[in-house]
Amino acid sequence: MTQPSYTQGQQDKPLLSQCIGDAFDSTVARFPEREALVVRHQGLRYTWRQLAAAVDQHARALIALGVQVGDRLGIWAPNCAEWCITQFASAKVGAILVNINPAYRSSELDYALSQSGCRWVICADSFKTSDYHAMLVSLVPGLGKGLPGELSCERLPELRGVVSLAAHPPGGFIAWPDLQAKAVATSPETLAARQAQLRPSDPINIQYTSGTTGFPKGATLSHHNILNNGYMVGESLGLNEHDRMVVPVPLYHCFGMVMANLGCMTHASTLIYPSDAFDPLATLRAVAEEKATALYGVPTMFIAELDHPQRGEFDLSSLRTGIMAGATCPIEVMRRVIDEMHMAQVQIAYGMTETSPVSLQTGADDDLERRVTSVGRTQPQLESKIIDAQGNTVACGEIGELCTRGYSVMLGYWNNPKATAESIDGDGWMHTGDLAVMDEAGYVRIVGRSKDMIIRGGENIYPRELEEFFFTHPAVADVQVIGIPCSRYGEEIVAWVRLHPGHSVGEDALREWARARIAHFKVPRYFRFVDEFPMTVTGKVQKFRMREISIEGLVGGKSG
Repeated sequence: MTQPSYTQGQQDKPLLSQCIGDAFDSTVARFPEREALVVRHQGLRYTWRQLAAAVDQHARALIALGVQVGDRLGIWAPNCAEWCITQFASAKVGAILVNINPAYRSSELDYALSQSGCRWVICADSFKTSDYHAMLVSLVPGLGKGLPGELSCERLPELRGVVSLAAHPPGGFIAWPDLQAKAVATSPETLAARQAQLRPSDPINIQYTSGTTGFPKGATLSHHNILNNGYMVGESLGLNEHDRMVVPVPLYHCFGMVMANLGCMTHASTLIYPSDAFDPLATLRAVAEEKATALYGVPTMFIAELDHPQRGEFDLSSLRTGIMAGATCPIEVMRRVIDEMHMAQVQIAYGMTETSPVSLQTGADDDLERRVTSVGRTQPQLESKIIDAQGNTVACGEIGELCTRGYSVMLGYWNNPKATAESIDGDGWMHTGDLAVMDEAGYVRIVGRSKDMIIRGGENIYPRELEEFFFTHPAVADVQVIGIPCSRYGEEIVAWVRLHPGHSVGEDALREWARARIAHFKVPRYFRFVDEFPMTVTGKVQKFRMREISIEGLVGGKSG
């Protein structure tokens, strides 16, 4: 009898039973003089002792500001030292950190602040084309008029004030140095007492998931959720106090604040932020000059690094490991990262914000085939299964929806019990919405999103399979496959293609190349050659947006 698609991760690796602040203090006590944080674009370096001093000062200042356990504290900024300091300080005082996407505009900011009930916001002055100060003042007119910290806003009744990272913010904002000066009003003993009353099960973070329709939902995560997930990711990578990790991914997302910040903190590894937002050249330079041993990124970031014209100028031989995650990881890109960037132990991780995020991960000792064709096996202390539309566990080798259960599953969506119940069933299983296949050794392949599957003329077509196929063409640097409506076949296939620099191939040639190698019904009807894809800030491709553009531009709103 074929075994069911169900696995349980290692049970012999115990979970941490601490709050984040206590785990942080433990690392500081063990390695006070080792380098903890390097922020290259700000010219800042901290040992663990120095970082602890900054974190504790900020935590005491937050208490002096009146921040209580359970208050929501928003942070709206690109990668910077203050982001990291705020993450650990808020955890020490029990404030729930609300991660606000740096790309948000006024309406999205309004929604996040209102839905979460933020009492305070820490913001940068600007980022790229966004003027954060101006957006906040337009949203909260009283912000620029009243005294700092005494805000009263009918639109956002719980909001009390805004702290700015700018050197000289407008009136009504509290400057970061002025906030830090308030720390003198809170004794170290008061901070220690606050920290001691916190529990690992307390909510400590809200992250808004970027849905394709409707408003984002605030995944609410506890100390226990994210501390342990960062720890387990670091364990799989074999991190220790000698490792140095370059982090080009955004901190506002789980990849940055959990897998990087908490993964490094629990293993005393050095965090290195190369720039405020992803820059391939800055990333390559940071790896070489800081002698990094680990590098994180989504596939598009690794592709940009591999294809950068100056890559050959940098010695990347110090690299040992890292993670490629956050989106579909193409096989050919994985092979190049191993061969050309010296990342022999690079791993794939799979997850979602609602699971803190990682639930499946390849291992350092997995052979190359496993590491380039799967997203690994179930993480320690977690369970995975694959089910059919009726909720039955399918046999190994069959396609179904991937579900996960265990310590990493979120507490729920903030103030949204209906959405929570739709995602987490009565037995505690988180339904991912991803289509997957499990083999008898427990390795899982993601074949696509259930909503992304293309049904053309009665044939099920999985975009992931086609994307992997087109990656084998020597001219193709990146590819995304979507389906669009078609009156004759139900759906037609569109391939968005980005070519390697210096390469060219036409639509007809690419179609003929495909016809000779795959079933005719899988060959895309349309090709669109682009320099970039519509992306979220975290590097995830927005297929829904590609679908809209394709329907409008390729076929004039009609197909078939």
